[in-house]
Amino acid sequence: MEIEIATIGGYEEVGRQMTAVRAGEDIVIFDMGLNLSQVLIHDNIRTEQMHSLDLIDMGAIPDDRVMSELEGDVKAIVPTHGHLDHIGAITKLGHRYDAPIVASPFTIELVKEEIQDESKFQVDNDLVKMEAGETMSIGERNELEFVNVTHSIIDAINPVLHTPEGAVVYGLDKRMDHTPVVGDPIDMKRFREIGREGDGVLCYIEDCTNANKKGRTPSEAVARSQLRDVMRSLEDFDGGIVATTFSSHIARVKSIIEFAKEIGREPVLLGRSMEQYSGTADKIGVPFPDDVGMFGHRKSVDRAFKRVMNEGKENFLPVVTGHQGEPRAMLTRMGRGETPYQIDNGDKVIFSARVIPEPTNEGQRYQSERLLKMQGARIYDDVHVSGHLRQEGHYEMLDALQPQHVIPAHQDMGGFSGYVDLAGNEGYKLGRDLHVTENGNTIQLV
Repeated sequence: MEIEIATIGGYEEVGRQMTAVRAGEDIVIFDMGLNLSQVLIHDNIRTEQMHSLDLIDMGAIPDDRVMSELEGDVKAIVPTHGHLDHIGAITKLGHRYDAPIVASPFTIELVKEEIQDESKFQVDNDLVKMEAGETMSIGERNELEFVNVTHSIIDAINPVLHTPEGAVVYGLDKRMDHTPVVGDPIDMKRFREIGREGDGVLCYIEDCTNANKKGRTPSEAVARSQLRDVMRSLEDFDGGIVATTFSSHIARVKSIIEFAKEIGREPVLLGRSMEQYSGTADKIGVPFPDDVGMFGHRKSVDRAFKRVMNEGKENFLPVVTGHQGEPRAMLTRMGRGETPYQIDNGDKVIFSARVIPEPTNEGQRYQSERLLKMQGARIYDDVHVSGHLRQEGHYEMLDALQPQHVIPAHQDMGGFSGYVDLAGNEGYKLGRDLHVTENGNTIQLV
């Protein structure tokens, strides 16, 4: 059986992930993501109202024209998790393929919400929920399996396409977390089984976000401990405390809520995406306390801020969007003085997130922090652990899977360098079984 990989997006940047695997006449697409930084550099762009061709020209979504070179039928579109760099282009490209969207329950709910917000295209692909550990047939000779992984969002999986020539493992995005705060640990037992059963692993496509960083990525339990330490140290502080993190990071948001209550403050979730992700998690059975307010619309957010100011900032802990300094996010608006919340000298702002290492984000985050400091805020930075493997995690995955071929992804050429070195240490050779590629290429493996 011929096996061919099309590296469509995410092989020259962190963002707009999209990869297609052809096994005989059956094609599976993994991820259809957005490069958010290419959108944020434009003022007042609303992607839901834009045509796919314009977004492709902007470099915001994958250019999927290479799909016409694959001789087969798309049988499934499989997003690995609910971050926008993996699902953000489904509303622009998904309707082009007569195939179901297959994902974990939380991811499917987020895809459904993206489709409901879309105003340019009619996306009516079937939405199929599949849990980690389950399988489905792809054509007559191939099988799709979901393996549970841990990431900075719940319900993340690594899909595996089992073919007669061996397994193709799509390894975006994960960290090696054996003590997660929400959900099950990464299923390393199953990865080791896949590496040693049948014809083993033909190809492993790997997320290289942190491949240049030594050591291992800590567990979310470490971030939870750091966060508790910071927030307990503020228990006797009688001014304003504001926290921000990834809205999609349900485990982190739940930890902030818990620790806010421990120090006698009422947590309030503010911002459209904060309400969306937390509300969706609650809907699929990851419950939030009934007494936690979630407000997404501008007027309801401003009413919540007015209540905080009227009843005393020392009694509340707003959890807001804007950890990357996004121009329209809640924390940025607070820094510009555009909300009823008054930041006073000495107030604390906790960033439970790192800056995504990309110039647009870094510039916007710097500006946001400067605005907050000009109003007298004191910043607690980087109370966080990454959702991506560092070098020791990559070594462990290669040892577990023992793939015949490896394709680095989710970075630019500079970001691939660390992975090329460590894969070389494991006996892989560039151009032979280690394939560094670009967007729009195809690699024929069999």
